[in-house]
Amino acid sequence: MSSPESVVAGAVPASGRPRLARHVRLTFDPSRERHVLLRPECVVVLNRTGADILDLCDGSRTVAGIVTELRGRYARVAEADVQRFLAGLVDRRCVVIDPEATDE
Repeated sequence: MSSPESVVAGAVPASGRPRLARHVRLTFDPSRERHVLLRPECVVVLNRTGADILDLCDGSRTVAGIVTELRGRYARVAEADVQRFLAGLVDRRCVVIDPEATDE
C-alpha cells in the first residue's frame, strides 16, 4: 500500500510543469481583498500561499522549481504540500500538469 505522499507525487510529479487550465484565470478581487481563481460559474478564493503557488504555475517551471522559488520566500515549504495543493486543483480541473520537457 502506498502512502498519501507517494500517491500525490505520482499525480503531480516534481518534474511536471503546472499551468492554469485555459478556462481559468488568476486575478486579484478588490472587493474581497484576496486573490481568486475565476472559472466558469465558480470563484475560488485563495490564501496568500495558494496565490503565490499559482502565480508561479506558468507552464515553464517544474513543481520542484516552484518549491525552490517558494523556499526563497517562506521559512518552511514542503514539496508534498505543494503537490497536494496542485493535485486538488487538478481534480477540480483548474490546473493542468504538462509532462517534463525533453531536450531531444
